[in-house]
Amino acid sequence: MSQENWTDDGERLIWDHWRRHADAAPDAEAIVHVSLDGPTRRWKWGELMRSASQISRRLRDGGVRRGEVCAVIIRHHPSFYPVYLGICGAGALPAVLAYPSARLHPEKFREGLHGMSQRSGLDHILTEHDLTDTLLPLVGGDGSTIRDLLYPLDWLESGGTDGGIDDHPPAAPSDPCLLQHSSGTTGLQKPVVLSHAAVLRHLRRYARAIRLRDDDRIVSWLPLYHDMGLIAAFYLALVQRVPLVQLSPIEWVSFPALLLRQISAERGTLCWLPNFALSLMADRVRDDDLEGVRLDSLRMLINCSEPVRAESQEKFHHRFGRIGLRREALAACYAMAETTFAVTQTAPGREPAVLTVDRGQLAKGNVVAPADPASARVCVSSGTTIEGCKVRIVDEQRGDLPPDRLGEIAIASASMFDGYRNYPEKTAQVLADGWYYSGDLGFIHDGQCFVLGRKKDVIIVAGNNVYPEDVEDAVGKVAGVVPGRVVAFAADDSANGTESIAVIAETAIDETPARKALRTAILTAAMAIDVTVSRLYLVPPRWMIKSSSGKPARAANRSRVTDEMARG
Repeated sequence: MSQENWTDDGERLIWDHWRRHADAAPDAEAIVHVSLDGPTRRWKWGELMRSASQISRRLRDGGVRRGEVCAVIIRHHPSFYPVYLGICGAGALPAVLAYPSARLHPEKFREGLHGMSQRSGLDHILTEHDLTDTLLPLVGGDGSTIRDLLYPLDWLESGGTDGGIDDHPPAAPSDPCLLQHSSGTTGLQKPVVLSHAAVLRHLRRYARAIRLRDDDRIVSWLPLYHDMGLIAAFYLALVQRVPLVQLSPIEWVSFPALLLRQISAERGTLCWLPNFALSLMADRVRDDDLEGVRLDSLRMLINCSEPVRAESQEKFHHRFGRIGLRREALAACYAMAETTFAVTQTAPGREPAVLTVDRGQLAKGNVVAPADPASARVCVSSGTTIEGCKVRIVDEQRGDLPPDRLGEIAIASASMFDGYRNYPEKTAQVLADGWYYSGDLGFIHDGQCFVLGRKKDVIIVAGNNVYPEDVEDAVGKVAGVVPGRVVAFAADDSANGTESIAVIAETAIDETPARKALRTAILTAAMAIDVTVSRLYLVPPRWMIKSSSGKPARAANRSRVTDEMARG
């Protein structure tokens, strides 16, 4: 769909777009499902929509009603896509949830899902037979809203996709069309319901911001329970009719070169990634995994982290520039579930702006050039606001701050959510007078938005603000620390009436002398940025709890290490 032919799609339903694509180009590729364990499955629009309609009919026949929530807990599977689309076709709200890992105890998973069911109002769970024993206690359980377990993969295996493409049940553009959860650990995720109009309006405007083209091809390993994967990759591709090449997140983690190989093989042009993915690939992809791989087809590799880290961007380009990755392909975006996805975006074909500021002055809220190179912090722009979005920087009283002053980022968006589902107290904390108060810290410089991190994560030491990202960056560079597996957080220092800095770092080093040397190196690295680490916890690889966006979660890991220390 060329940019010249775009119309205002805010008054239509998402299903209408999918049906139009199937009618206009039934043999065009919609989704390319890539798996290391099986053949590549290339879904064409006609068969995808016929299969989705089969799912819709089975759901309606099974008692699923318009507006009910269908949680989808299915592993990377070629039939996931018609299942998801089929839920939409039935007029229900799909909500993708993470499939439990082998390291997560079933009871812990049930506890998180039970809490989520009460907040999100989950009505049905569409899943696999392997999870029956884990999930069945939640069906009709005390306080649970979950009514049944459904196994849609069985329905598609039985065939019968000759029934044509169904109409969507009567609905208004303002009606809800999906439920996604804001980033966080399972128990803390907040349910965000979005309407057809909000999603379509946003996708149209975001497509303009990145200058989406007819020949674009999205390649993604991102999980669809996170807005970066669900909206930027999945919905953008399916609504604007550009092919999506979808990889398994689990397979990508085990073999990071898979993404680069698929970008090369499929001539991918667009990809969204967080900081940790850029650093992980730069560190772990071997030269022999890159034989024949070229990245010159990529026109935008968009980093959606808060903050975007200059080191991650530079490391990735340094590692893969020799196989065709252009520096100007590196881009950045500020996005969240509450605004459907993007708030700001850097311009295509232009690197994000970089600003070096004084760390000490930044701790006081001032954005100025560093007086001493030792106090420098490099900040990367997340771009300018996309059409339909406005950004303010506000102080503690939510009054406006001028450019080059650090404060909380407040957002007004044409694709804003109406509030967290069944969570009025959280909604009241963040929504007021048409503005969403994000809890993110940032500033505006030369019209560009710079995001520094979460307000609640700032550590206040003797009246000075310390940003955990600075500490994590410094500690993460120490030899022996697992890259990207560091969290810094505030620890109570009641004796001095302030907070102190605690750090958890993963390491494979287990010999006592080497661990002592590592501890010294970590403390020294922190002191180099004028920070004193009062508590240091060295933990084994893969110990940390991750958020839904794949980053180590500070609050969850703080609780875990505190609990383990209490147990001795």
